[in-house]
Amino acid sequence: MLKVLKTGLYLTIQDLGRYGYRDIGVPISGAMDVASVKKANLLLDNDENEAVLEITMTGPTLQFEEPTYICLAGAHIAATLNNETIDNYKIVKVEKGDILTYGRLEVGFRGYLAIKDGIQTEKLLNSRSQFYPVTKKSRITVGAQIPYNKTLAYKPKISEVKIEEHFGQNTLKVYKGPEFSLLSDGQLAEIFTKAFTVSKENNRMAYQLSELIAGHSHSMLTSGTLPGTIQLTPAGRLIILMKDGQTTGGYPRILQLSEESISVLAQKKYGDELLFKLV
Repeated sequence: MLKVLKTGLYLTIQDLGRYGYRDIGVPISGAMDVASVKKANLLLDNDENEAVLEITMTGPTLQFEEPTYICLAGAHIAATLNNETIDNYKIVKVEKGDILTYGRLEVGFRGYLAIKDGIQTEKLLNSRSQFYPVTKKSRITVGAQIPYNKTLAYKPKISEVKIEEHFGQNTLKVYKGPEFSLLSDGQLAEIFTKAFTVSKENNRMAYQLSELIAGHSHSMLTSGTLPGTIQLTPAGRLIILMKDGQTTGGYPRILQLSEESISVLAQKKYGDELLFKLV
């Protein structure tokens, strides 16, 4: 078991998502930065879909109750194991009683803790990703006991890698959305020449951008949406749906982020600058 002594800002269990249930209104959920999670699981010789801890901005304090191996990924949040500094994308052996502590956020916004063979909570609708009301809680609370497999004989093939990280990127690659043709020449010029910043309204459901573009008066029936769908409100606000976002929406779906760009956006926080590039 992994005992949670402190949670940080927002701590959840996530795998790659809950697919096949959007027709009944269940979001995909899953890790916001899929690219980082896949790299950490690969380094541990895990299946890429093994569940990890997703850590937002400020990290937890955790105590391991069985020996295993871990790998940190995603945002750089200063971390120590028994007061010894550990780095991202490096396999670290932990023993019973070891304490992992997170400190100051250095780069990025969301970090990940991968464990050998993954976190072993119950699968609900074929996923361990936390999303209330599918799961009993939307996040991990202090005192929680998170199950994982005891590992003694594992021998890593590679103990550490240097990763080309995406924190420095601020250009989001986008595809045309279903209602892209509704955009005027003026709106297109604004979207693809203007710099936008992340507003305070950003979470696992959606990111809103601070700057407005010209509004619209188009009405449409509620239609299907996906993680990465960019909607345009009548007031000219851009809303980018994320992993816990609703499955339908009534605003024009003007653009769609690539999977790569969802991972880039997941590492952005309030005030960070973004540009759009049509591909």
